[in-house]
Amino acid sequence: MEGQPVPLRQRTTLRTGGVPTLYVEASTESQLIEVVADHDRAAGLLRSGDTQPADSTSDWQAVPSASESSEPGLLVLGGGSNLVVSDAPFDGTVITDSRSDLLVRPHDREGSVLIEATAGVTWDDLVSHTVTQGWSGLEALSGIPGTVGAAPIQNIGAYGREVGDNLVSIRAYDRLTGEVVSLPRRDLALGYRDSVLKRSLHDERPGGGRTWKNTGRWVVLSVLLELDEDGLSAPVRYGELARTIGVEVGERAPGSEVRSAVLELRRSKGMVLDPSDHDTWSAGSFFTNPILSQRYADEVLPFKAPRFPVEDAGRDPLEGKVKTSAAWLISQTGFEKGFGLTPGAQARLSSKHVLAITNRGAATSDDVVALARAVRDGVEEHFGIRLEPEPVQVGLTI
Repeated sequence: MEGQPVPLRQRTTLRTGGVPTLYVEASTESQLIEVVADHDRAAGLLRSGDTQPADSTSDWQAVPSASESSEPGLLVLGGGSNLVVSDAPFDGTVITDSRSDLLVRPHDREGSVLIEATAGVTWDDLVSHTVTQGWSGLEALSGIPGTVGAAPIQNIGAYGREVGDNLVSIRAYDRLTGEVVSLPRRDLALGYRDSVLKRSLHDERPGGGRTWKNTGRWVVLSVLLELDEDGLSAPVRYGELARTIGVEVGERAPGSEVRSAVLELRRSKGMVLDPSDHDTWSAGSFFTNPILSQRYADEVLPFKAPRFPVEDAGRDPLEGKVKTSAAWLISQTGFEKGFGLTPGAQARLSSKHVLAITNRGAATSDDVVALARAVRDGVEEHFGIRLEPEPVQVGLTI
């Protein structure tokens, strides 16, 4: 269903974004695929009958990267929570998946359940439902804005858990081949706020010889998750959460208690959406925690700087790597809660924590970019560490 184009600032949590040429709400999977395929065909990105293997690039090297080409853009929009969108008009199509289906799939492992959620399901609605049913694994991811379709792209995570911990597979439309595919977890190369789905935006190898503009090579259609059925949470890995609940790190607790505690913690940091609270007008954590070699960390980080082990997708430690805190780096550089570039600036760091850039009501995309660059450049000058933005950038570059 085609809707009246409205500024994307009305559909993004940071409240920035211009008017798209076309806005479509897809109510079926076939409609979603049709809109994406029609766009790609018109832009010369989809070749009819092409069944080329995903790792082959021989026929695609001559295709210009999306960032270098002038074709109209395509943006598959979920909850709009992990985006920084330019206020300029969006030359292209914006499509949202309005499906909200949740199915229990047959499963032969006793004590667990398989659930499949379509991409348009609101993520926190899914978490709430699973906790109510006594299915555990997602409770620490409560309160994260956005939709199910975005979860594996970003490998969303919080309080010691990631969606990859429970992910079995995804169904997706492959824009390169024009086929619907099933991708098991092992093929997604999940990492810290990363996946092969996300990397296809900027890396030609997963992109099949090209990069993809705004929306990656694969459009997620549904996600399959495996959850436990005993009503207890997954082991609590995060110290702050464990203290709030009153358990030791590694212990389990009732899933409903963990969910309540997580929502309480997130609200205290302005990380649960509230239209009346400008601290929640953000794209969430704006910078990822830097992952450094142990040697470089020892060279540039002071002794008191936070250091965390880095794990692979299987939760095994990676030798020679260390993760530090972006929030600590920002605050130690001198950027305080509520910082803005000018006294009346509408783009400011959150008044509750320094890792979110917030819109105080009338910030433009240019305001957000200017503040993000100032923080990034300040940290780099002070520590020699370049922070990487976490949100997807649409129509602009930070």
